[in-house]
Amino acid sequence: MRDLEIQGLIKAPINLPGSTKDTKEKGDAKGPSFGEILKNSIEEVNRLQKEADTAIQELATGKGKGIHETMIALEKADTSFQMMMQIRNKIIEAYQDIIRMQI
Repeated sequence: MRDLEIQGLIKAPINLPGSTKDTKEKGDAKGPSFGEILKNSIEEVNRLQKEADTAIQELATGKGKGIHETMIALEKADTSFQMMMQIRNKIIEAYQDIIRMQI
């Protein structure tokens, strides 16, 4: 079992095929499913997008601390969204590869 971490957005134990530390063999509690990991990641990206929107509104109304905090929030949201899109593209590519496999 290894930890999967992508830029701090996803961190969850996963079982790798052929791993000697399979949770089923050890009787440990089952880790989160792929769907749960994906859902949590999307929720995190959404949270960062909302924080960026709030930072923009606060800057526009004069309530924000400054433009640099707003720009940091925007860049975090943008980077996390771009990464999520790349992950989505890889998942689609893997699915298409599986579909093309001959049995």
